[in-house]
Order: sequence, then structure tokens, then C-alpha cells
Amino acid sequence: MKNLILFLCLFLSATVFSQEAYWQDFILDVRIGHAEAATESIIEFYSSIDIPEDVSASLSRIQMKGNDFVGTHILSFVSPSAKSLADFRNSLTGSKWELYVQKIQKHIKSVRSSAGNSMYRKNIDLNQPIGQAWSFKVKDQAAFAGAFVKLMESFEIPGLISMGQFTHGTDNGINMYIYSTYPDLEAAYRFGPDNPKEQEAFAAFQQAISDADYYETFTRVLIKRLN
Repeated sequence: MKNLILFLCLFLSATVFSQEAYWQDFILDVRIGHAEAATESIIEFYSSIDIPEDVSASLSRIQMKGNDFVGTHILSFVSPSAKSLADFRNSLTGSKWELYVQKIQKHIKSVRSSAGNSMYRKNIDLNQPIGQAWSFKVKDQAAFAGAFVKLMESFEIPGLISMGQFTHGTDNGINMYIYSTYPDLEAAYRFGPDNPKEQEAFAAFQQAISDADYYETFTRVLIKRLN
């Protein structure tokens, strides 16, 4: 109960200065030689439908990933409203949608989806074209969230930074993520503490989450914002 109360306090204090967000990602494993056709099909379809103003949609390619990560592209939907996101996803029906699905299936080997919501976001207006995600299996989510919020008091990121929880579509107990964006690959390559204050803060964060199991990371590069 104590941890639950702490978790709720951290969530409420974080959302005072950061906008809550709900998201769903579709990771596509595109067939070799089909990347251009798959990209054109996705952009053509989503450019032809009405996407709500409070739902952002984007298509990216997976630039870097671990050996066990399956997927080449990622289609993402984000909204501050769970209802708006759900209503939009539920609206994807009918003959036009079915034709699109039939078309895109020719270009992909598999698709998997996950969803979640942010507990903390900073630099909301700096959603840069390069994004990196880290995922974790966390026993004490309240302690993880608290350590991350403390880290952000001393650690600078050149773009959006988000921390939150997976709610659907993960394996092996993976339940938390950190996501950051960068203006270009150089900034992404340079990620990390670059002064004594940041080094001390980062070391403290790593110590605080030492019982969390790190799972994987991947880096995405924006192809196109779809609305």
C-alpha cells in the first residue's frame, strides 16, 4: 500500500508540469526490397483519412536495434486522450481499411503492437525526428519513477523525454520504458552525461534502479508525420 501511495503521488506531481499521453505502436517487419512500396502504401492511406487533431500519427524506420528485435518500421499514434486514441483506432474499419490491409500485407512479414501511457514528459514541444526507446522489467515502479524524476532535475536532454509504463503487448514482464528524442544522429550518438553534475546524477539513477532488469533499446528515424 505504501508503494501504491508513493506511485500515485509521483504520478500526480509529474502530470502537474507534464502532459499525460497515451500511445500505441505498430512495429512492422517489412520484407526485403518492399520498404519503398510499404512506405508509400502507409502514407497514402493515412493521408486520405481524417485523423483527429489530438491524435498524432507518424511513420519511422528502425535505424538501430538489438539482435533479437524483430521489425524494420514503426507506425505510432499518440494522444493526450485515451478516448480519442481508442475512438480513432476503432474508426479504422470498412472497405477502404480492408483494401489497405490487403495491400500492406503483401509487403510485410509480421506486425506486433504495444501500448502504454506516460507518467512523466519534459520538453513536450521538442519532439525531434530521432527517437530512442529503452524498456525495463521493473519490480518497484514507484521507486523507478521517483529515481527518474530526480534524474531529470540535473540531466539535460536536447528533445522530448518521456518515462512511463507499458499496459499492453509486452513479454516477460516488461512494464516500463524511457523514451528520448534528438534533432539528429550526432546528438543521439553523443547521448550521456557530459559534466560532473550529470555524471553524478546518472550514477545515482543507475544505483537506484539496480534491481530493474534492462531489456532492450532501439532507435527510430522519422520518415513522415502523417497529420
